[in-house]
Formats: sequence, structure tokens, C-alpha cells
Amino acid sequence: MLKSEAQELPPAVTAADILAMNAGQPARPLPASTAAPRPASPAARRPLPGRSFSAAVKLVLPPLAGIALVVLAWQIIAARNSAFPSPLATFREALVLFADPFYRNTPNDQGIGWNVLASLKRVALGFGLAALIGIPLGFVIGRVRFAASMFGPIISLLKPVSPLAWLPIGLLVFKSADPAAIWSIFICSIWPMVINTAVGVQRVPQDYMNVARVLNLSEWKVVTKIVLPSALPYILTGVRLAIGTAWLVIVAAEMLTGGVGIGFWVWDEWNNLNVAHIIIAIVIIGVVGLLLEQALMALARALTHEQTAN
Repeated sequence: MLKSEAQELPPAVTAADILAMNAGQPARPLPASTAAPRPASPAARRPLPGRSFSAAVKLVLPPLAGIALVVLAWQIIAARNSAFPSPLATFREALVLFADPFYRNTPNDQGIGWNVLASLKRVALGFGLAALIGIPLGFVIGRVRFAASMFGPIISLLKPVSPLAWLPIGLLVFKSADPAAIWSIFICSIWPMVINTAVGVQRVPQDYMNVARVLNLSEWKVVTKIVLPSALPYILTGVRLAIGTAWLVIVAAEMLTGGVGIGFWVWDEWNNLNVAHIIIAIVIIGVVGLLLEQALMALARALTHEQTAN
């Protein structure tokens, strides 16, 4: 009887009240603050129009203010230097440029769209090869102490080397500019993935590994069921860092190798003294890099949410 009545009482009732009820005495009245709150009406839950507008202004105003500040500085520079195009002149050039971004006259005279696609293709190939090699290598380094001792000094020695320093090696080995540029992307993308994957594998909680040892799980199950889910955030961080570095390096590599690509297009426009097109290319490079990073962040959130749900 005592147990059933205690389950029905609100949390504010003390043990003395329970004893008083069992003895037939009236329990003390509940404080007014313990009464269950009334559910809010739909009208109360609905945000006020003024608050919604204020929140939207706070969300949009800071980015617009930053853009306006950049445009103002740009206009001041253009006013002091006649060779530098103004924002309005650059916008007009952009309208002409994007009117037909996929024209193709000669191999060296193609639209901006083809140049961006050529650069993305090189980045995809170099980045994909780096992921295929770097992530498994990071797993091995994180799991096997001998491999960590063997590859650790090599990674520490080669990681600080500029990716463009590897470009002449690629030209010498592959005898062609296109694979040399892909090689530069590969060599700059592999280090973040190797290092972050190895760190993620090494930081798997020891309790998880002890449970796997007690259950006598195979190495494959340990890697797929314990190590990979725990190290996944580190792996995705390495992938994000690698894609940003790869897109950064491809522009510089294409300036040196030539051919079709956004980097070569920038250098070609500089040779033609078309500064407006260079500014447009800078904006395009930034937007594409931002979209790549946002896509990987969305993938990371999706994989992390799926892992949490499972």
C-alpha cells in the first residue's frame, strides 16, 4: 500500500507526509509552486512578428555589413588606382563572362565553366587517391605500434614540405603536366588524412578495447564495430582539411603547368592584363572552396547522426 501511494504522489511530498497519510492524518497542503503548469496555448507558442523580424535582422545584418565594408575598400582602391577595376565594372564583366561559361573556341580559349570543371576533376583524382591510401595507412599506424614507429619520422620529415616543391618531381616522373598536378594534389592531401586517422584510432577508449578482448572479437569486427565509429569524427576532420588544401594547391599548380584549369585561367588573364577577370576568378575559387567544405560538413553531420542513431 505504501509503495503504490508513493508512486502516485508528486515529487514535492516528503516522507513525513507519507507516514501521516498511512496514520490517517491529513498531509500538509502542497505549495502553489508545485502545481503542474498549464500547457501553453498555440498562440503563446507562436513567435511574435517583431521578434522574428529582429532575429532575421541579427542573422543577415553582420554578413551584409562585412560585404559592404569589403566593397567600400574595393571602391576606394579603384578610385585611387585607375588600373584597378571598380566593383560596378567588375560586375558588368561578370555578367558577360557568365552569359556563356561553357564556350569552347580553342584548347586554350574556353569558358570559365570548363576551367573550373577541369580543376575539380584534378582535385577529385588526387584527393580520391590520397583517401584510398591515407585512411587505411592511418588505421595501420594507429593500431600497430611498429608501423607508427616506422612511418612517424617519414611523415614528420615530409609533411612540412610545400606541395609545389613536389611538382618538378611529378613532371620528371610522369612527363606530363596533368598527372604532375594530380600528383601535387595527392601529396598535399594525404598527410591530414593519415595523421587525423591515426590520432582518432589511438584515442579509442581503452574500455571499448577491453570489452572486445573479453568477447574475443576478431580484428575485422574490432575495426568495423569499435575503432571506425570512434575514429570517424577524426577521419572526417582530416578529410575536410585535405579538401581545403587540395583546392588551394591546384590553383598554384595550374599556374605553373598550364593547360585548362582555373589556375591557368587566372595566369592567362594576368598576361592579358584583365584584372576584372582575375577578381572574378578569385571569387569563384572562394565560392567553390566554400561549397566543397560545406558539402563535407553536411556529410560529417549525416554520418555522425546516423552513428548516434544506431
